[in-house]
Amino acid sequence: MADEANYEPDPTKDHETVSIYPIDEDVKEELLSSVREAVLNWSTKDGWPVGVMHAVLWAKGSFWMTAAAHRHRMAALRRDPRCSVVLTSTGTHLGPGKTITAKCRCIMHEDRAIKDWFYHDLAFRPEASEEQAAAFEKSLDSPLRVVMELVPEKWITFDGAKMGLASAGQLPDDKKGPALSSDAVRLQKELDARGLA
Repeated sequence: MADEANYEPDPTKDHETVSIYPIDEDVKEELLSSVREAVLNWSTKDGWPVGVMHAVLWAKGSFWMTAAAHRHRMAALRRDPRCSVVLTSTGTHLGPGKTITAKCRCIMHEDRAIKDWFYHDLAFRPEASEEQAAAFEKSLDSPLRVVMELVPEKWITFDGAKMGLASAGQLPDDKKGPALSSDAVRLQKELDARGLA
């Protein structure tokens, strides 16, 4: 247990200061292009946050997902398009420990051209056989289905491998990111409020 009387956050020894370990841009793009599932989060009418797993395609600078028009999430996202997408590197060739959260706005699409493009690209992934992909593409194409374009407005990323290297004293300073407001401002306020400063 930490000595509260002499407590001082140390990013090489604890998990208090993590915003300094963002995912590098090239790794971020590789993860976005590799992931097959992500969590879509939205708010219900009465303010509850809810999230479900979705098959996802990253393309044209947006996340793309689909659901039937009668799903509760579709009514919620029409009412308030603000949402978030969360994904992890676990299960990809990048290994575990890397996470991405994107604050997004949802745009609904029902035009034929976008449906044809999206259903095909979502289904025909390198790991799927032609037969599997064709069956999946066909099953997606129903009159009730709507395509969601989730346009990122803010990114929150974390690279656990960087944190591991930092803990071992092996992460160069130029591989760290700037401390974001949670660590640069809010951390000190919380220490002050708890009498730990």
